[in-house]
Parts: sequence; C-alpha cells; structure tokens
Amino acid sequence: MADKKGAGESGAPGSLQRAFSVLRVLAEAQGERLRLTEIAARTGQAPATAHRVLQALIQEDMVEQPAQSKAYQLSVAFFALAASAGNRHSTLRDVCRPALLRLSGMLNDTVFVLVRHGFDAVCLDRIDGPFPVRSHTGDIGGKMPLGLGQAGLILLARLPEAEREEVIRFNIPRLRHLGFMDEISVRVLLKECLEKDYALSSGPALYPGTMGLAVPITDRNGTVVAALSVAAPSERMTPERVPMIVEMLRREAQQIGARINPFDPALRRPNHFLGGGGSVDAS
Repeated sequence: MADKKGAGESGAPGSLQRAFSVLRVLAEAQGERLRLTEIAARTGQAPATAHRVLQALIQEDMVEQPAQSKAYQLSVAFFALAASAGNRHSTLRDVCRPALLRLSGMLNDTVFVLVRHGFDAVCLDRIDGPFPVRSHTGDIGGKMPLGLGQAGLILLARLPEAEREEVIRFNIPRLRHLGFMDEISVRVLLKECLEKDYALSSGPALYPGTMGLAVPITDRNGTVVAALSVAAPSERMTPERVPMIVEMLRREAQQIGARINPFDPALRRPNHFLGGGGSVDAS
C-alpha cells in the first residue's frame, strides 16, 4: 500500500525524472547503443528500475531496441519530435536545396547531397544537370556501400578511426565483386581523401565516362554529417576545372553546416525520413 501511495503522490514526478535521465544518457551516447547495465550505471538507477523506465519509453516510441539486440537507442520518433520542436530550423533537405540549385545552375552538372546510414550512404537529394550521368545511388533514397563513389569515400574517410575500420571490414566483401575495389585500393583512396579533404574519381569506375567529386559537410562541432557531390562527364572534370569545383562545393558546404539542425531526422534515419526509396546497392 505504501508503494501505491508513493506512486500516486510523488511517484509520477520521480518516474518523469528517471525517464529524462535515461533519455539524456542515450542522447549523450551520440547514436551508440547502450545495454541495460550501462544505462543503469550511468543513471544511478537499479537495473530493474531502468528496465521499467525503458519499457515505458519504448511504449511511447521514444526509445527502440533493435531486433535481436540487448541494447537500446533513441528512436526515430524521438528525433522527429525534437525536430518538430525546433521547427524554426530547416531540415537538411531544405537547407541544402538552394545550394544544390545554385551549384547545378553554375556548373551545369548534376549535384547530390548524401548522408550516412549504417554501412551505407543514402542520397538525400539531387538536382540533375543538362548532361546525363549515372550514379551509384540512382534516384533520391537510393543507397550504396560506404567506400563506393566519391560521397561514399569522403563519408567513410571522415569517420572516427575505430568506426571507419568496422565499416571497412563489413563493406570490403560487398565491393569485391566489382573487380576494381579491394581493401588496398580502398585504403589508398581513403588516405588521399584525408590528405585533400575531398574525393575525386580516379582509375577504374563502375560507370566509365563519368567522374565525381565530393566534399564533406560538417556541423558546428566539426562532425561530418553529409557529403556534397557533383557528377559530370569525364571531359568536364579537367585539371583546370577541378579546383574551381572544389572551392564552390566547400563554400556551399560551409554555409549548409552552419545551419544544420542537429535533431534533423534525416541525419539519424534517412531511410525512414525518405520513406525508403530505390537502391543501387552494390552488395
């Protein structure tokens, strides 16, 4: 009876505090999934209490536990709610669209913005130029393994080292069948990306006659959240033209990065945000 009384008089505020404590811990994990014991230790709650809180948050769709996993993470709905609350900030697609239009208009080439989703890069938006080109991701919502294509390379190169190594181990088997992508070639390309801070087509390609160039988009904390990329017929990617393209992409990327909403659901779950989409996956 005492427990019921406590729940009625002070349990609700206490439960709310415990729930916020769990949400903060999961947010501070920056996308890393946490197990129950870790959450309990970080919040100072007993494991049984933390478990009850997590189950309540799952019922409210604020936390999710991926299938066959014993770990927890913030849900898509949580980030969508946060994005709605910060509605004065534009979504990444809204922020990028004027830049894509400007770049496509000035360069007369096809321009893309891609974001990372797990082991893949997903095309969030694209503006087609007058010269037809084929891309690894196909249309908006299409995906490709990180490490393939210029956007996939720069997104992979700028990951923290341990995370980058995990992606390399997972994706190399997905790329070998292409015939020109192995671990050595990928590592050479990644080294070049880190030295130049942009990715440019070189050597064999999946679509001969087409070249691409990509630069990273970083947020205000310096974290890479997306890639801005241009694709064009090879004859348009001349040594004289490349520095100008790099400068234009970097200028637009810097302006985009300064306006990014960190709660934008497109950065966390692009496939959900785009409602799926076509895929030219090289797996």
